[in-house]
Amino acid sequence: MDLQKLVDCYEPMSCVMSVRVFPDGHYGDIRIVCGNKAYVESIENSDNISFAEMLDNKFVPNSPYERYIPKDLNFEDSCYRCAVLKKPFHSYIHPERYSFWVDIYMMPIAADEDDTYYFVYSQELTPGVSTKKLSNVDPVISATVLETCIKLRGTNDFKQTMDEIISDIQKQCEADKICLILTDMQRRTFSILSEAAGSEKADYSVEDFLRKKYANFFEIIETWDDTIAGSTCLVIQNERDMEVLHERNPVWCDSLKEVDVESIVLYPLRYNNETLGYIWALNFNVENTMRIRATLESTSYFIASEIANHKLLNELKIMGSYDTLTGVKNRNAMNQRVDRLISGQDEASDNTAVLFVDLNGLKQTNDNSGHANGDKLLQKAAEILKEVFDGNDIYRAGGDEFMVLAGGISENSLEKKLKKLDSYRNDSDVSFALGYCYSDKNTDIRQAMSTADKRMYEDKKNYYRNHTF
Repeated sequence: MDLQKLVDCYEPMSCVMSVRVFPDGHYGDIRIVCGNKAYVESIENSDNISFAEMLDNKFVPNSPYERYIPKDLNFEDSCYRCAVLKKPFHSYIHPERYSFWVDIYMMPIAADEDDTYYFVYSQELTPGVSTKKLSNVDPVISATVLETCIKLRGTNDFKQTMDEIISDIQKQCEADKICLILTDMQRRTFSILSEAAGSEKADYSVEDFLRKKYANFFEIIETWDDTIAGSTCLVIQNERDMEVLHERNPVWCDSLKEVDVESIVLYPLRYNNETLGYIWALNFNVENTMRIRATLESTSYFIASEIANHKLLNELKIMGSYDTLTGVKNRNAMNQRVDRLISGQDEASDNTAVLFVDLNGLKQTNDNSGHANGDKLLQKAAEILKEVFDGNDIYRAGGDEFMVLAGGISENSLEKKLKKLDSYRNDSDVSFALGYCYSDKNTDIRQAMSTADKRMYEDKKNYYRNHTF
């Protein structure tokens, strides 16, 4: 068969590839035999979006595929299944090593020669995600992805919904254990959002296990992107794959073997070039690898999007409740808390103290030294309150005024805090007026606030009687 003539019949960028199967059953030596004009130009033409990301920009027929892209276990597995097992393959993916999305089609061809098998590989590159292409998947996978999307968009309980989705994925993978790990790359922390077990043996807390086994598991997490090596995910199906994993990440590989992990799927959750976390499945059904990969390629996109939205809403909620200058809660948060206490939605604790603290001389500092110095005074006052009333609710009630709500505090403990707070009163940089009200039971928040406010203004009057500006 004239393979060059065959591939020249294709309009999209296409090539013929070969896979060699060795006597022991292993496969390898995957080569790009020949390509049509569009495919060759995707490598050699600098105007093509793939040009800058090829390892070699000179197309040489019958070259190992690693000449143009890094070694990729997922890609090799797809090549083997198509060429040798004669299973057509389609996927629309965004490998991390590329700045573009790739719409992939693989079709087996009857050109086998002894231990070498062939298929046609076609691709279309898009600079951004195409929702039309993303939805063009197997009907069974589409139904799974659609169900996930409906659950994500129709929920009022984010955590419960994620638990359901992870449980669904566990069943699809037939995995011993699966979990969704959230990461914060700036703070270098991780947490387990959801997890599901396929057996009683695997019904343990992943987070507890990891924190007991590793001094700092985040150091392992930091190696995962390099281990995935620019692919969409990491899929380890057998001992041969484990050998590759050991070459890339021996520490993590050895730790997996210690707990009898024979297969693993690790899928990054990325949104706007940020890694939000990973889906991690252990000991899954390797007979369904292709379906599992295809399902996760689509669902992970929507899961990552929903996690990003959830994080954004939380950040907006924090922004709406906290004063950006001082870091304490703002007047909006104070009013909402007071309203909940008045309506009975929140129950006031016995032994509650309400304090009003007003910064003395802020206007004069702003007028004489500038608002930047006035802001520093406010920040220092807030730091003092956070130090003294650690664990209690502190609000910036107005321009130079703070309120502290300390519930469940004994009168003796309050006196100690007030004494500590009073030690700052003679500070040459920060001076403030103070008023408080303490109630040991049946706290009336409105009355307590009124009393504390009046006492604070009396204290402030005394300050200005003794100070002139």
